[in-house]
Amino acid sequence: MAIMAVQDLHVRVGDSLVLRGVDFQLSPGQIHALMGPNGSGKTTLALALAGHPAYEVVRGRATLDGYDLLSLPPHARARAGLFVAFQRPAEVEGVRLREFLRLACAERGKGFCEFQRAFPQALARLRMEEFADRELNVGFSGGEQKRGELLQLYLLQPRVAILDEPDSGVDVDSLKLIAEVIEEMAERGTAVLLITHYPRLLEYLPLAEVFVLLDGRIVERGGPELARAVGKEGFEVIRR
Repeated sequence: MAIMAVQDLHVRVGDSLVLRGVDFQLSPGQIHALMGPNGSGKTTLALALAGHPAYEVVRGRATLDGYDLLSLPPHARARAGLFVAFQRPAEVEGVRLREFLRLACAERGKGFCEFQRAFPQALARLRMEEFADRELNVGFSGGEQKRGELLQLYLLQPRVAILDEPDSGVDVDSLKLIAEVIEEMAERGTAVLLITHYPRLLEYLPLAEVFVLLDGRIVERGGPELARAVGKEGFEVIRR
């Protein structure tokens, strides 16, 4: 049974209609992949579902656990269980990673004592022990930023996770770690939508379904073999 359903989603950014009728469903405990070339609308989809004010939904529906997601402000979408890992996380000076995550966990109903137990375990899992008291993303490399986003996912345990290119700018060892954590979160029941250009991360994951987004629409659906075909022949394999 689907936990998130998106139907006929149209999204405008400025004067441009970027998404032109996107439909998909996500199921608990399953990993779905969204692939597409630059400019196809992948990040637009993630930010529109997160509630970014620059991304205007002009038509369509999105539900989470049967409730209207699009009627909620961004913070209420997060409280309802939607997590979005950003492609380029912002640097936040003066806010330490520990305090940021303590407050975020409190919003998800986790008490201080529970956080004190879980935080060191999460740091160790993501190999980020030395980052606990660093300012959020300040001075982090690209790979460190991506692990920081996964650290948030690991602690918050959302109902739905949309991960925008968690494989960009990371080395092979970090790629394998990221894949392990994503699979672990799915095993805990999170529905995952993994956004990527390339199939390299997908090779490490048990995929339930692959979507290909072109020109603002999902034009192809399939299993892992679809991701392999795109990796071998590029997105032209879909256009033929």
